[in-house]
Amino acid sequence: MSATQPAHVPARSYVTGLECAKCGTVADATTLANLCPKDGGPYLVQYDLERLQSVPRSMLAGRQASMWRYRELLPMDDPSNIVSLGEGNTPIIEPFALRESLGLHRLFIKDEGLLPTGTFKARGAAVGVTRARELGATTIALPTAGNAGAAWAAYGARAGIGVIVVMPATTPDVIQRETAAYGARVYLVDGSISDAGAVVKKACADYGWFDASTLKEPYRIEGKKTMGFEIAEQAGWTLPDVIVYPTGGGVGLIGMWKAFQELRKIGWVEDDKLPRFVAVQAAGCAPIVKAFHDDKLESEPWPDPTTFAAGMRVPKALGDFLVLKILRESSGVAIAVTDEEIAAMMRLVTVSEGMLVCPEGAAAVEGAHQLAKQGFIDSHEDVLVINTGSGIKYAESLQGDPPIHLEKGAPLPRLERQLAG
Repeated sequence: MSATQPAHVPARSYVTGLECAKCGTVADATTLANLCPKDGGPYLVQYDLERLQSVPRSMLAGRQASMWRYRELLPMDDPSNIVSLGEGNTPIIEPFALRESLGLHRLFIKDEGLLPTGTFKARGAAVGVTRARELGATTIALPTAGNAGAAWAAYGARAGIGVIVVMPATTPDVIQRETAAYGARVYLVDGSISDAGAVVKKACADYGWFDASTLKEPYRIEGKKTMGFEIAEQAGWTLPDVIVYPTGGGVGLIGMWKAFQELRKIGWVEDDKLPRFVAVQAAGCAPIVKAFHDDKLESEPWPDPTTFAAGMRVPKALGDFLVLKILRESSGVAIAVTDEEIAAMMRLVTVSEGMLVCPEGAAAVEGAHQLAKQGFIDSHEDVLVINTGSGIKYAESLQGDPPIHLEKGAPLPRLERQLAG
């Protein structure tokens, strides 16, 4: 059996259509779609959840440990069309030393940095490319401020689909080079991801490419929601008290919320209480945090977004109204942390746990730490932080004692202090 061919194939897709997240208009899910023509709202994939109630979660037992094990709740017509690089099944780590130093005795970290291309973006790209190819797309274009471009380029290469990526010139050099290495055509623009998005929008209209911008197509979120499925299954079909998520576009947060709602409706999760969601942003680009505390339904574009955590350098997310709705419905909160705090936490997590987390993941840990000090999080609550990528992709941000040069033949000096470990 191939790596992407499931052991059990559903009789037909459980997808029933696309629904606009703003006005509720329903659209056909069998053709390529972007935003709702009525109000520009993003579409969300809908499933026949009543029919899925007859599907027992015990069927997962014989399936491969990948995100495609949840395929009844993923948008595809034929499992043989799956475009996969082995994504999913990332571990939930118990950071024992970090728990002690932060006073969070039930802290857990889901490490998405172990996915193909080194970030959680692989989930959205896998489903997005799979469905786009299944519906006939031959060229995909998208803007990126961080790792999405590299992920979509990788899965585009796997699928044989052309990928065009437009990114701010300030995007880390390693991400620029990685994206190009997969064969994507990369363009740099002066400005933010919003400026890159405007370039993509015009090009797609002019050339007929499929616009895969964040939430402008409905399938990226379906890949991201598999984080929620895994969290539930890995915890024995219970859910944590709090989920802390570093937020740029917010698709992962929306996806996990969607996953938990679907699992509850089909009877796989029995908890009436869903997790409190926390959105963490960088102080230099915190439109959702500001909107949350100003009691706004959506954010205003953030002027001059500045942070070294590139994935959070999003001046206005298309799905901000959904993120804010979820935070309020879950009794959650939004918090901003400084770049200095992010860098310090990145270093602390690395040296205390041996986990090379990305700046965004470190921001989420710092957010949890601050909320514990403020009393929003109890020290004995189950708190799950999402580390969205590997710190190796941010080599310029890594800290540590500089290497010591030895003259040829010179002995190692006696240590001034005992090394840990």
